[in-house]
Amino acid sequence: MPENATSPETASSASASASSASESPASAAPKPQTVPVVAVVLAAGFGTRFDPNNPKQLVSVGGKPIVCWSIEAFERNERVSDIIVVVNPAVRATVEELIERAGYPKVRMIINGGRERVDSTAAALGALADAGVPARAKILIHDAVRPFVEQSSIDGCIDALDELDAATVAYASTDTVLLTEFRDGRKVVRQVPDRPHTFRAQTPQAFRFDTIRRAYDLASADPGFHPTDDTRVVVDYLPDAAVAVVDGSESNLKITTMSDIPTAERIAAERLGRPGMPPVTATAGGATGADDAVAAAFDPAAAGPVDPVTGAPANLSHMTREEAKARMHAIFAEAASRMGR
Repeated sequence: MPENATSPETASSASASASSASESPASAAPKPQTVPVVAVVLAAGFGTRFDPNNPKQLVSVGGKPIVCWSIEAFERNERVSDIIVVVNPAVRATVEELIERAGYPKVRMIINGGRERVDSTAAALGALADAGVPARAKILIHDAVRPFVEQSSIDGCIDALDELDAATVAYASTDTVLLTEFRDGRKVVRQVPDRPHTFRAQTPQAFRFDTIRRAYDLASADPGFHPTDDTRVVVDYLPDAAVAVVDGSESNLKITTMSDIPTAERIAAERLGRPGMPPVTATAGGATGADDAVAAAFDPAAAGPVDPVTGAPANLSHMTREEAKARMHAIFAEAASRMGR
């Protein structure tokens, strides 16, 4: 999609600043967007701290796979125009089936992720560039295993990008945070930051497309580049770029180990009592994990080489990369044409 297909946003008023994430959705009408707002849902992790045989993004919470909760959060937001899902190729077929069954209309493409989180983000950014996403598009990168992100946090990220080129959802720390270092073989406290300035990073983390692409381009030249957080890529490699803090919530937890499941089930039970999208009836593995077929497929060695865009086996792909890129370009162009100018 050509850059000149969209016009720059009108400068936001003070009432629509990043702090608006804490406002009630009814307090102000959402601002219409004049560039694509693309949610990138990262669901490519192996989850070794959870259960290597049961990928946690497919675990059912409240009768719905975790990845579906995350996708639906962005499906519900009227200002999000497009969704990209990044998956582990070993479970791609299962995720595609879930998405097809649910009929999520905003999901534009499903691509394969990499071994590390940064590899998955880089793959998504490359696919978006190939699809012609404009430089000023708003990109919201979200961990699929944070299934209960609030709409106010999503809106806060979108609004914050009207003022700055980067933003991150974060939740104020209620504990004192200690910064440590090793000294003579022992870990010792190096600094105790003031608590009002300490936050727990959450997702989504949001960026203008040209900002996050430039940060990753710079980082790729660094042999020591191994961040686990997209905000850190911008902070480390574009130090002059300010990153807005958007209000997160305690319920926006990251499901990391099995001990997080009871809390997630409690939150899911509360959410299912609210209006919204109907739950997906079929799950990938009952109440606690993936089924035997998914578990058997969750073997990277068995997955074999696949085309990163189409997901088909590399030697059997019925669609070339060029054809897939052209299709995605057309989809994004059509989506932009329906957006208000």
